[in-house]
Amino acid sequence: MSILFINSSPNPHGNTAKVAAALLEGKEYETLNLAEYKIYGYGQQFPDDQFFEVIDKIRAAKTIVIGSPLYWHNLSGLLRCFLDRTYGPFEQGEFRGRDMYAVVQGAAPEKWMLEACEYTLSRFAGICGFDYKGMITNRQEAEKKSKEVK
Repeated sequence: MSILFINSSPNPHGNTAKVAAALLEGKEYETLNLAEYKIYGYGQQFPDDQFFEVIDKIRAAKTIVIGSPLYWHNLSGLLRCFLDRTYGPFEQGEFRGRDMYAVVQGAAPEKWMLEACEYTLSRFAGICGFDYKGMITNRQEAEKKSKEVK
């Protein structure tokens, strides 16, 4: 697999998935819906935790697209929990040479909301070593950026 779409919306066929589909149109990709995985909070350890299953899928991908709806002016709780858990399980810069895109959408988001999301996701990409390719917030942006995705 070369492209992995990580959907952090609880609705697997909602607007986040639709914008990502526009970005990835004509490309083969796998969708991973975070709502279908048990990922516990940072510091919690339970035998049915599936965090490392998600990490293994990221390791297998050349390009990842992380998608989130805007809830309470920020990234979804599913994504925040996942990002919190990424502290420590892999080496800084481990994903060097791989691309990362962000899809963040919501009903009439304000500029500061999108800036906060972009800051978090670009920092995550930088720490992990991904080449951050930017944030897409609607279908029109996705269609324009689609030809860049490899």
